[in-house]
Amino acid sequence: MNSPSSLARIRVILSRPSHPGNIGATARAMKTMGLSQLVLICPKRFPDEEATARASGASDLLQQAKVCATLDEALNGTTLVAGMTARRRDLAAPFLWARDGADTLIQGTRGGHQEVALLFGNETAGLTNDELSRCHLGIMIHTNPEYSSLNLAAAVQLMSYELRLAAVR
Repeated sequence: MNSPSSLARIRVILSRPSHPGNIGATARAMKTMGLSQLVLICPKRFPDEEATARASGASDLLQQAKVCATLDEALNGTTLVAGMTARRRDLAAPFLWARDGADTLIQGTRGGHQEVALLFGNETAGLTNDELSRCHLGIMIHTNPEYSSLNLAAAVQLMSYELRLAAVR
């Protein structure tokens, strides 16, 4: 059986988030599911009052958030990186559905010292091909194939839930 303590070794990384409300809602989604490591790469506006308001009690995660200038800095020390994407791409990394991806990330924390990362792109374009190529695997959420666009914070909420389930199985 896994342990919720596995969640403490998962970094949720937002690359170039443009809306502070999504940063706050991400913190709230993470805290609700037991995740605590929020990393931001070049946020457009942070800190910001709207982020704090949308965090709704998870402002401690915002205060502890690490702000980085580069993807390399955000990934430093991780042993497994998964990138969220709404579409398959012609890259070497395997693609998994959300539930299987969450299981893989939780397994990657085994041994107690491994840090893993879940990387999300910005609200308008998602991850770049270069960012996704830095990932060991891609993760996709089952959505309506005719309209697969999820709000950034909603995608974080879904994956945080899947990670929590995987951690307690």
